[in-house]
Amino acid sequence: MAIQGSDAGGARTGDLPAARYTDGYKRMVLGLLLAAYTFNFIDRTIIATIGQAIKVDLKIDDTQLGLLGGLYFALLYTLLGIPIARLAERYSRVNIIAASIVIWSGFTALCGTATSFVQLALYRFGVGVGEAGCSPPAHSLISDYFEPKKRASALAVYSFGIPLGTMFGAVVGGWLAQNFSWRVAFMIVGLPGILIAILIKLLMKEPPRGHSDAPRTAAPAAEAPSAPASKGLAGEFSEIWAVTKILFGKPAVLHVVLGVTLASFASYGSGHFTPPHFIRNFGIGLAQVGLVVGLISGVAAGLGTLGGGFLSDRLARRSVRWYALTPAIGLGLSAPLYLIAFNQQSWQATALWLLVPGVLHYSYLAPTFGVIQNMVDVRRRATATAILFFFLNLIGLGGGPPFTGWVIDHMAAFHWSHPGQGAFAALGGLFSADLASFKAACPGGLAPAGASAEAAALCKTAVGSATRHGILVTVCIYLWAALHYALASFGIVRELTSARAARGETL
Repeated sequence: MAIQGSDAGGARTGDLPAARYTDGYKRMVLGLLLAAYTFNFIDRTIIATIGQAIKVDLKIDDTQLGLLGGLYFALLYTLLGIPIARLAERYSRVNIIAASIVIWSGFTALCGTATSFVQLALYRFGVGVGEAGCSPPAHSLISDYFEPKKRASALAVYSFGIPLGTMFGAVVGGWLAQNFSWRVAFMIVGLPGILIAILIKLLMKEPPRGHSDAPRTAAPAAEAPSAPASKGLAGEFSEIWAVTKILFGKPAVLHVVLGVTLASFASYGSGHFTPPHFIRNFGIGLAQVGLVVGLISGVAAGLGTLGGGFLSDRLARRSVRWYALTPAIGLGLSAPLYLIAFNQQSWQATALWLLVPGVLHYSYLAPTFGVIQNMVDVRRRATATAILFFFLNLIGLGGGPPFTGWVIDHMAAFHWSHPGQGAFAALGGLFSADLASFKAACPGGLAPAGASAEAAALCKTAVGSATRHGILVTVCIYLWAALHYALASFGIVRELTSARAARGETL
């Protein structure tokens, strides 16, 4: 029988006797966390699908659109992740996740009331505040429920919330934006998350810390699963620094961190402008683009996320090098396929081509999270995820969409003043483009009312070409990410073996 009453009031679970959980109960816990992460990504990424409607309505440029989907969300999301993770090492992770869902769901709904860029930016900051409390405690919980050899697979199921959330956010958000408005879309997708928060609070219990780890032989008292979390500001900084040294001080692990950061940069940057690419270059509506992009994300990214976790766990039985080689191969193959996909001349061909690299490139998520969780002690796992997310999201999520938007804005200005030029010419003229004149002629990317047909066509063609070329620039970064994973494979066996030995676990 599963023991389903641990740490209900926020007490430290490490002081409790070992519990037994049925496979059915663990599947229920993983399902609830998957649902939470799905809503996390619905609320985070819906702005990519409805961004074109926001851009036209609020008269903003692509750099501002990238900031709304990137830095303005990521800033507080990353900064608050570490202190929230430190609380998760000591107090109920279930309570932290439930409260966080309520906060980010409320701010998502408030985004629908924004009447200016500044107001929408402030609400996006609020969404980031809430979402900071999701993945660090969730990764820690999953690591306590599932043993190391199944950890990447379990984290793959949790990470499946990324394609699921992106898919549902795109499909539902696009339909609502086209048939009602982008404001209604924010409100409708934001509020249901509160129901998930209630279910998590009522049904999910805290496992003892280190519940599923290998037995220990002679672990120091400070490292034992039952040891309380550090107290005092100096102790907290000491714990954060100890985890930081593991992530950034060990070459193989550092290459994994750099790989996931660069892959996230390319993924968030190109993904944020994929729906506008379909709208601007192929003229399809918000509902249709939501369906197309949503299905691509759900099928391709879903298969890649799950496949990467289960495949790397299986291959790791031969050698744990596959936790690095799986992402290296997937990312390396995906980049040229993305270049082919975004160069197609019809939306149908583009959509079909995008299915293939999507499966390959998302293989990096679960193996990466598995490596990070297996490198640290049981009361440092939420902290490890938070520090990893601080780095990869501040750079990847915070920088990817604004970078791509900035490239698109400047390439659009170049194409507007030099019609008919290709991607390499636009890249060469990136810093010499007359951005101010372009914005005056094409506010919000469209010619103003009353402009001539020639002026309208010039604005449309310039923005469409620039969107395609800006995405092509960004997806090339996948090759850089693949290189870091390949380099990580040379030392990852030694690092993981040493980490288990340092914790006193039987090998």
